[in-house]
Amino acid sequence: MTVTASPGTDTGDEPIGTRTVRAACPQDCPDTCAMVVTVDDAGRATEVRGDPEHPYTAGGLCVKVNNYLDRVYDPGRVLFPLRRTGPKGSGRFERISWDDALDEIATRFRGIVDEHGAEAIMPVSYLGTQGILNGLNVGDPFFAKLGATISERTYCDSGSCTAYAMTIGDTAGVDPESLVHSKFILIWACNVMSTNLHLWPYIAEARKRGAKVVVIDPVRTRTAAAADQHIPLRPGTDGALALAMAHVIIAEGLTDQAYVDAYTVGYPEFAERVAQYTPEWASAETGVPADTIRTLAREYAGAQPSVIRIGVAVERHAGGGQTVRTLACLPALVGAWRNPGGGILQLPLWAFPVNWGAMMHPEMLAPGTRVVNQFLLGDALTGGLALDPPIKGLFVYNSNPVVVCPDQDKLITGLQREDLFTVVSEQFMTDTADYADIVLPATTQLEQDDIMFSWGHLYVTYNERAIAPLGEAVPNTEMFRRLAARMGFDDPVFRRTDDDMIAEAFDWSHPNMAGITVGSLKEKGWQRLNVPSPDEYAPHAEGAFRTPSGKTELAASAAAGGNFVVPLFRQGSNEFQPGQPVDPLPHYIPPREAAHTDPERAARYPLNLLTPKAHAYLNSSFANHAFHRRAQKEPNVIMHPDDAAARGISDQDAVRVFNDRGEFTVLAKLDDAVMPGVVVSSLGGWRKHSKSTSTLAAVNSTRFADLGNAPTFSDTLVEVEIA
Repeated sequence: MTVTASPGTDTGDEPIGTRTVRAACPQDCPDTCAMVVTVDDAGRATEVRGDPEHPYTAGGLCVKVNNYLDRVYDPGRVLFPLRRTGPKGSGRFERISWDDALDEIATRFRGIVDEHGAEAIMPVSYLGTQGILNGLNVGDPFFAKLGATISERTYCDSGSCTAYAMTIGDTAGVDPESLVHSKFILIWACNVMSTNLHLWPYIAEARKRGAKVVVIDPVRTRTAAAADQHIPLRPGTDGALALAMAHVIIAEGLTDQAYVDAYTVGYPEFAERVAQYTPEWASAETGVPADTIRTLAREYAGAQPSVIRIGVAVERHAGGGQTVRTLACLPALVGAWRNPGGGILQLPLWAFPVNWGAMMHPEMLAPGTRVVNQFLLGDALTGGLALDPPIKGLFVYNSNPVVVCPDQDKLITGLQREDLFTVVSEQFMTDTADYADIVLPATTQLEQDDIMFSWGHLYVTYNERAIAPLGEAVPNTEMFRRLAARMGFDDPVFRRTDDDMIAEAFDWSHPNMAGITVGSLKEKGWQRLNVPSPDEYAPHAEGAFRTPSGKTELAASAAAGGNFVVPLFRQGSNEFQPGQPVDPLPHYIPPREAAHTDPERAARYPLNLLTPKAHAYLNSSFANHAFHRRAQKEPNVIMHPDDAAARGISDQDAVRVFNDRGEFTVLAKLDDAVMPGVVVSSLGGWRKHSKSTSTLAAVNSTRFADLGNAPTFSDTLVEVEIA
């Protein structure tokens, strides 16, 4: 909704001549905050604040976007198309026109297609913006029509989604606002106060009402420090702890047997499987005392409704998928689903009837088009995958792969190839944009229309363009319209306006959308899905799980089809799925890089590296802004004092973090918030702001976890020494 005041008119609430615009935070964050933008009579935004009327946002924004105007009006914005004039990586570019940029892209792409075939071109993208229009799938129809290599994008929650869907189906699970009714809140691998800030008030309210809050994390994060109990465990051993909890619940008769009998399948086999996973065994794996495991299981089972909030980090080791499978089984064992505030909270986005097909148009994909995962981009560009044809053209948007992809050194070698034509659409000259041949200017959220689902609450949010695009920046939707036209693609999908796309964004006839229309969203800014209130929302009180059986599948029938990636993460393609056999019963897969699984590697690199999300950055976004860099402080690696002393390292020493894949240099920070044997360095810092030529992505493995081709960022061994 836009409330306009004519120049010279005083509304009483705003300066003369201003107007207020409803907006939505575009970041890849579960909170999807509703924002209010003030625009002056010259068309310049003067304030961005959280919408005080939105129940979840409640008027507050996080440190990442609280000063969003500084991003919009940053003098370092890319506002015009650019062509490279210096060596790749030098950052030397000249301004060109849109016509020249489009002509060069079209000419080069046609040349690649003619000489090598369309699969020699690969898109690289993720969720630099999360809107349905401009986010994950905005380029899918263009690259499908082109016939380019399909880009598999499994940075975050892919393995979790595969495991979750196998177990309880594509269900929203617990309404985050229902957590006020929870009696026991188990936060697992999620630093809520840094990455899901607006959930914390509901947790705090539950505590006031008597709930206990327990955090499972190798690190004493902000959230862990604020909880009633923090249980640290060795990285990658979460599955062992979860299976031991199931063991205790069953062995001690703590199950809600009526719920188990009515609404689960595979219980006898599951009970037989977990009998081997005793607390003593799990203690040896995790480092958590056996008595602590027993108490945790008893309290979780006994305080109903209990809820588990899992974070994306839980999937980031070799057995991450089976860990999520086990965690998704626990609520059914104890009947947590019976009441509001009970169950598991993963991604409420499953409740949104987004019309993904209309965004992706997978029917445009040519059968047999190859699929390449972005984690393997370094190998893909340097011959390691033996691709035929090799990648000759790269189109990057909504992503900064130099910072977020593993195997950084190999990736940069590939980006430096003179025979690789690279286009990057960006708001700023990122580490990746420095290697582009052509850079295209992208708008910020204040300069574009969009409509938003959320993966952290149950509100649809409309984002109205607040200001005219700066310079010659364009939204992703317009960029792909222009590219399609220049390539001669005339299908109706490429002629859609943004309003056309908004009209197609949801299945508006779905019961969850009752009472919600494009018009009502434009007027109100946001609306809650048509689901029961947080005081009543208990979707699985009587089963009704979205699985083939309609029940929690302790033994997963979907496992018969083998390992898979949800097609949403691969441009809608269901071909060339990983397909490895999957055990239908949850089981333990230890971390690959650990002393007992790879003693030779552990002897050389004895420290487990964790790379969590930064408090002040969103992946690599905001890491170029002075305010956010001050808030995040100098890049560092947190070490336990005992580990530092053994290496002669003092606080604030410059240290080299390395393994056989690469290295990076940061400052040492000594803190017993990390376990001995564990070091922590936050994701997001750019190479150009680093003390070395690399960042932590240089040491991460490209090996996948067990399900959904998830990353194994938390399954990494390193050594640390004084630089």
